[in-house]
Amino acid sequence: MVDRDFSLAGLLRLRKLRDDQAAQQLRHARSRASELAARRTQVREAQLSGEPDALTAASLRAVAISRASTASMLADLRTLQDAQQQAVEAAEAQHRAARTDLRAVEKLEERHAEQVRAEDERAEQVVLDEIASRRRAPGLEDG
Repeated sequence: MVDRDFSLAGLLRLRKLRDDQAAQQLRHARSRASELAARRTQVREAQLSGEPDALTAASLRAVAISRASTASMLADLRTLQDAQQQAVEAAEAQHRAARTDLRAVEKLEERHAEQVRAEDERAEQVVLDEIASRRRAPGLEDG
C-alpha cells in the first residue's frame, strides 16, 4: 500500500524555494548587465557628440583631457561588464542546476501521484467487483 502523502514534500518545497531564489538572482544579474551596457552606450554617445565649436589651445586641451577621462571610464565600464557577464553565466548555471534538482523531485511526486491513483482505482474496482458478484449470486437477485 502506498502512503497517500508524498514523503518528499518538504524537499520539494526546498527545491522550489532554491529555484525561485536562483531565478531571482539571474534576473538581478541580467538587469545589472543591461544597466552597465546602457551606461557604456551613453558614455560612448556623449563622447562622440561633444565636439567644441571654438578650436583654441585651451579648448583642445580640455577636449583631450575629456577624451582621456572618457576612455578611462569606458575601459572601467568594459571591465565591469565583463565581470557582470561572468556573474550572469554563474547565475544561469545555478538556475539550471536548481531547475534540474527541482524537476527530479517533481518527477518523483508525479510518479507517487500515479501510484496513489492506481491504488485508488484498484480499490474502487474491488468494490465494484464485490457489488457485481453479489448481484450475480444465486438467491440474491431482486425481483
